[in-house]
Amino acid sequence: MSKTLSRKHFLGLAGASVTAVALAACGGPSTDAGSTSAKALSAEDWSKVKPAPSISFMSSHPGKSRDTEQKLIEAFQAANPDIKVNLITGGSNYEEVAQKFQTSQAGSEVPDVVVASDVWWFRYAVSGAILPINALLKAVNVSSSDYKSGLIADYEYSDQLWAVPYARSTPLFYFNKDHFKAAGVPERAPKTWEEFAEWAPRIKSANASASGYQNAYQYPAIAGYAGWTLQNVLWGQGGGWSKEWEITANSSQSVAAMQWVQDSIVKNGWAGVSSKNAITDLQAGAISATISSSADLAATLKAAKEANMRIDVGFLPGGSAAASQVCPTGGSGLVIASKTSPERQLAAAKFVTFMTNAQSTSTLSAATGYMPVAEAADISAIVAQTPEFQTVVDQLKETRTQDFARTFLPGGDQELAKAATRIMNEKADVQATLTELKGTLEAIYNKDVKPKLKS
Repeated sequence: MSKTLSRKHFLGLAGASVTAVALAACGGPSTDAGSTSAKALSAEDWSKVKPAPSISFMSSHPGKSRDTEQKLIEAFQAANPDIKVNLITGGSNYEEVAQKFQTSQAGSEVPDVVVASDVWWFRYAVSGAILPINALLKAVNVSSSDYKSGLIADYEYSDQLWAVPYARSTPLFYFNKDHFKAAGVPERAPKTWEEFAEWAPRIKSANASASGYQNAYQYPAIAGYAGWTLQNVLWGQGGGWSKEWEITANSSQSVAAMQWVQDSIVKNGWAGVSSKNAITDLQAGAISATISSSADLAATLKAAKEANMRIDVGFLPGGSAAASQVCPTGGSGLVIASKTSPERQLAAAKFVTFMTNAQSTSTLSAATGYMPVAEAADISAIVAQTPEFQTVVDQLKETRTQDFARTFLPGGDQELAKAATRIMNEKADVQATLTELKGTLEAIYNKDVKPKLKS
């Protein structure tokens, strides 16, 4: 599996068949768009289309942003009084939204705009469930260059743009400065995981007597987070889930990295795995450090202030092989459904570009901790109010594109989580587990991806 073609070299598959059976077999709901596929790529003269008077927006309200989203909708409607937006709660997470979006495909009504995570937009694109938006952006006088280049580029494939960045994040290293002080270690994020491994026993020992205290470090809940955050540890050791389309999950570097993870839990005993929400454990004082999305920044700092607790954030630690470029981006973009009318699609384009313009993205960032996605966004006021937000902005310069195995293999993220569960919770043999994972991922690639690559 050495083919190194990028996602931009896929065939134009919006009308092709990444079938419901294939996607469902890989652990996620299908988004097969059937007969709407041809329409998705058809040339529309948008200058002759009048925006619809009403559209719907399905969201999981990432970063607990429902109130903020509603305020942005009200601002959009004030600026566009002829268009009403109906906000739909599609679920509490991206996967629940994806399931509802899929279910809607069987009926005559689908949401016009949908929040799509980094592991879902690509499936929507190849199945024809969403519309390429290059022409739509031009129709509403917005350019892809209006967005941060490192974020908008994530949504390009087959020479088309399929989403605009919305609630985009990076993982951050969150830590309790009081716990670090009690242990006599520097009150900062560690530069490498090796450095933190030296600190961790002292941190746990110094705080063990506190009521409800558990560990010096808590890995995020595996479901939804393992494939994302563990890339950091893998990259720092020179490994990874994949290198473009080559699966490297069982390389010597990847095995060493995941063995280190298992040892931190089982052998050395200073780390644990959250069953639900590690950031909540941190806010409760039960742990001393964790990794979580930058979207949790505002809520975490607020909770810490109320509890008279000093919580800070820093860059993700590096490793023995790499000290920088070890942080993945993540989060979601906004996509436009293909199974709607041109009138609704044009209104949707006006809406998604409003929701992601300089002012709107700054509003969302201030309320949550998500990165500002517009080039023109002024974050000075946010940083003045929340100095820790500067870390989010600075770390963006050090990010790295996620491994294809997570973002572009249908169901790949679920398979990564299964392997992580066995290694971290069930004490499974690391080499054997990652070798099995490689076989599973390669089978997905050979069945559902490789046939669609240009030779």
